[in-house]
Amino acid sequence: MISRRNIRVKVMQLLYVLETLEQDAPMKNPVAQLDAALDKTKELFVYLLYFLGEVARYAESDALARSSKLLPNAQDLNVNIKIAGNDFIWHLLENKSFQKALETYQPVHKMDRDLLKKIYLRLTETPEYQAYVLAESREKPQEKAIIQLIFTQLMLPDESFIAHIEELFSNWDDDADMMDQMVLAFISKAKNTNLDQLMNDDKWSFARNLLRTTIEKKEYCAELITPKLKNWDADRIANLDMILMRMGICELLYFETIPTKVTLNEYIDLAKDYSTAQSGQFVNGILDGIHKDLLSQGKIQKVNFSKSL
Repeated sequence: MISRRNIRVKVMQLLYVLETLEQDAPMKNPVAQLDAALDKTKELFVYLLYFLGEVARYAESDALARSSKLLPNAQDLNVNIKIAGNDFIWHLLENKSFQKALETYQPVHKMDRDLLKKIYLRLTETPEYQAYVLAESREKPQEKAIIQLIFTQLMLPDESFIAHIEELFSNWDDDADMMDQMVLAFISKAKNTNLDQLMNDDKWSFARNLLRTTIEKKEYCAELITPKLKNWDADRIANLDMILMRMGICELLYFETIPTKVTLNEYIDLAKDYSTAQSGQFVNGILDGIHKDLLSQGKIQKVNFSKSL
């Protein structure tokens, strides 16, 4: 579920750190650092799922607290806890890979209970929630819709919640878009999703090999890039642009199952998103020229991608 694009971003960021470190303080094990960064992405995902589940389960805590008042009124004694039995909650609690992740990351110790209560109370005020709890049956579309509402309309737009996440996870800005997609996908398939497979063996291999190859082939990539710079001063080109071009060249040359078009488009998009306003066009021009040269020299050897799937 962690995309190759996100892997490329992690590798890019780590290479940037390596470039900016002082020579007397080199990174001892870049691959281990990459593994840690990708694991942090998984921890963030687990925390979002945990928080989401706890919002729904808070109905039981709310009911208990209100019924325990010294002088509870009729509403206090009749809090509807239907959402605590939502299909998503059951699938989440029964998901063995999620339970294993809870033991590993211990999200309970990061939880802000006041924030949790705030989001739950806002949920109870929505017309969607009021219609949900009044419905006598449990229909799958409604079960899923109410959980999606908590995540997309109450958690993500809440400034306090985002501040809470940013305080816990420095990778939030880079992973936010992917988290949106991953959480919504999990809501739809919570029962059948294995969190241990967020990074399968192929993706782990891609991540580590992309990092190692880009480091090892730095000088060779520079030999290919420099003649294409023409009137550009290599020393004045953004470090990030150089890193992205090196990564792109390595994919073109050494990753035979990734189509060249995919590689070129990915690094152009990354340059647009993470570097300067002109970087997309600049990286496009340089990589396209190098690609054509390598192709004419017979140095790019790709397998039939359709047969490799």
